[in-house]
Amino acid sequence: MINAIIFDFGDIFINLNNQAVENAFSSLGLTEWNNDLKKLNILFETGKISEKDFLNGIKNHVPSATTEQIRDAWNTILDDFPLYRLEFLQMLSQKYRLFLLSNTDAIHIDTFEHKVGMSFFSDFYQCFEKVYFSHELGLRKPEAAIFNHVIKTHDLSPKRTLFIDDKKENTDSASSLGLQTWHLKVGQEDIVDLFSKKIIAV
Repeated sequence: MINAIIFDFGDIFINLNNQAVENAFSSLGLTEWNNDLKKLNILFETGKISEKDFLNGIKNHVPSATTEQIRDAWNTILDDFPLYRLEFLQMLSQKYRLFLLSNTDAIHIDTFEHKVGMSFFSDFYQCFEKVYFSHELGLRKPEAAIFNHVIKTHDLSPKRTLFIDDKKENTDSASSLGLQTWHLKVGQEDIVDLFSKKIIAV
């Protein structure tokens, strides 16, 4: 029986708008998110470079844009966080050990917190025994090390722990370590479908 749940953040609780961020950077003159930018993003997500270095790294690809325009474009990916998901999470927190495990960066978390306000994000974070952000931990999914860190730190039993993420490479990695998984399909499923999916008992 499941007694602990590890959640992803983006597109599990907060909705993401990938098209918006693509459009925003296109309007700044960026034709593609190339491998250099992907590597830059990973460095920032794992806390290996500062916010200034990250923004300046993007600026090298869109020299006519200001740092503020780049930051604004980067944040367009963050959409709404429906209240019903928070309420569902609060209900779950009465029955299960909950953890948040997100590949994210300092800019996005700061923006999320300002966007929803202290009362909301405090209520959200309080649902979890521990909140893990990749930029603070220095690790990111789908690396086995990040899952092992959470498992060992909190003495979790993988077979009794459910991991929920919208990216298959992440759920595949977790599954290979013995965790139960749900690869949530964005647009077709919602976190509040958890019980109806019969993954865990009501």
